[in-house]
Amino acid sequence: MELVKSEDQFEELISSKEPVVLKFVTDWCPDCKRMDMFLPTVFEEIGSVTMYQIDKDEFPELAEKYTVMGIPSLLVFKNGEKQAHLHSANAKTPDQVIEFLSENLK
Repeated sequence: MELVKSEDQFEELISSKEPVVLKFVTDWCPDCKRMDMFLPTVFEEIGSVTMYQIDKDEFPELAEKYTVMGIPSLLVFKNGEKQAHLHSANAKTPDQVIEFLSENLK
């Protein structure tokens, strides 16, 4: 999963005509590491997903702008607009992530 390294890159990614998933994380987050362990299962279930990772601590303004309170959080963007947001409290299991992505990557 590619790491977002600049706000310009972030803006370019979310402007896609196809849905793009941004996973907000930090390097100190145990739930983020746990999610990484089950993401391959998620991808097997739903297929190819365009997903990028962004460090919430490196881009606090973006996290605030898009109401990322907990991590990991998955946000779906299309045409520069946030389409959906899976908050950390609801991103604890593969089934929760599969359901979220299945519903929001149409």
